[in-house]
Amino acid sequence: MSRIRWRLPPVLRESLNFPDPRHAGPDGLVALGGDLSVGRLVRAYRSGVFPWSANPTPRWYSPHPRMILQPERFRLTRKAAALERKRPFQIKADTDFIGVMRGCATMRRKHEFGTWICSAMLEAYAELHRRGYAHSVEAWKDGRLVGGIYGLHLGACFFGESMFHTEDNASKLALAALMRRGRAEGWLFLDAQVPSPHIEAHGGLLVSRSTYLSLLREGVSQPTNWDVWSRPIDEEGSV
Repeated sequence: MSRIRWRLPPVLRESLNFPDPRHAGPDGLVALGGDLSVGRLVRAYRSGVFPWSANPTPRWYSPHPRMILQPERFRLTRKAAALERKRPFQIKADTDFIGVMRGCATMRRKHEFGTWICSAMLEAYAELHRRGYAHSVEAWKDGRLVGGIYGLHLGACFFGESMFHTEDNASKLALAALMRRGRAEGWLFLDAQVPSPHIEAHGGLLVSRSTYLSLLREGVSQPTNWDVWSRPIDEEGSV
């Protein structure tokens, strides 16, 4: 009888370097351990890796296939596009980053139990936000945060982490504003990480890990326009 050989993922120590994501396990697991410091997180995204849960220790993934959303392919449904023209929400950027993260943490999703956005993740991404790497795009209505998306901006890439809404279409219109910014700035893609019917409906593509890593190298080699986040995000045309 043949034996199935299981390869344990590497455990990260002090070095910020990650194992080659092309050698990830069948579920995309690249490594375990390490910390959620700014330096390690930025290195992770530049390497094609992201943390998925840090309770009790970080797990680092590079899934195959990978879902991306290219700004020039983004589309809204007719219903959402018609709603956007009525401007039901105020779309803002970086006014309540932690509020968006907390909204994502409490969002109930099919086939998920609990949330991977634990207190350690909140603290780590809040620090990324303070350092200018992480950003949120938010939908507001009557002074209330009703939807949004957050992630990292590096080079010509935006690494989407999560979205939430408490009003129908709020997160869709926040995403639309983010994609307008991406198109205006020449971003190559938004990384949506794993297959999602929601992202696919907006033009998302599934690509192989090797294709993703190739696009990533091109994207992160470009300079990051840090100043773009000082501009209002709802003044950049239509999708």
